[in-house]
Amino acid sequence: MNPVDGLHRPGDSPIHRLRPQVKIVALVAFTCAIAATPREAVWAFGVYAALLAGLFTLARVPLAWVLTRSLVESPFLVLALAFPFMVEGDPVQIGFLHVSEPGLWAGWNLLAKATLGVWAALLLAATTPIAAVLAGLSRLRCPEILLQITAFAIRYAHLTVAEVTQMRLARLARCDDPRFLWQAGALARSLGVVFIRSFERGERVWQAMSARGYTGRLPLEVGPAPAGALQWTAALAVPAIAAGIATWTAVFV
Repeated sequence: MNPVDGLHRPGDSPIHRLRPQVKIVALVAFTCAIAATPREAVWAFGVYAALLAGLFTLARVPLAWVLTRSLVESPFLVLALAFPFMVEGDPVQIGFLHVSEPGLWAGWNLLAKATLGVWAALLLAATTPIAAVLAGLSRLRCPEILLQITAFAIRYAHLTVAEVTQMRLARLARCDDPRFLWQAGALARSLGVVFIRSFERGERVWQAMSARGYTGRLPLEVGPAPAGALQWTAALAVPAIAAGIATWTAVFV
């Protein structure tokens, strides 16, 4: 797997074959439907989770892979668990604990929507290479400067991480022990060196691009191909179901 592609899992499933622009629109629509669903409609979030589970199965993405990558939402999980003790309101008893009922609803709301949003984003990342995502955003007329910043940040973040790893191995080979506080100075100096090298690399890349006729636009228009009506219909089927559920719950719940 190309390290620049990050979370992408190559495959030939129906979801992999969808054009990236339709998957991006579907992700945004599905996320908006999740956000618009009232927190009291617990069953609706179960339906959303079932829909995502079906899509992961169709894309042949293992459950263990999804759960492992979902750890990125750990800070939100901690905050959701803290809400019942932080938010004021009528108390309820759960076992030997007295917690706030509004806090419970607030924690549930954050946990459910954050988890489903992360899963939806992971589905896009697993089935679409980063280059295709950028090309899809370009076809959707995303501002060019944002695409360029994102492309360079993704590309050179991996180089920076690799450089930091090499410097750490070099320190360890010279009997450095990062477990002790007095090594913080060496770590700070290393980060300073990485920053200076990154700045210098940016200058060299800019000069090389200018020498090759860079005009302020990356050649992202080489793909993807336009999406037909069948592609749009297939991609927006699940978001349409989610939007219908969100509308129904907003009116009747």
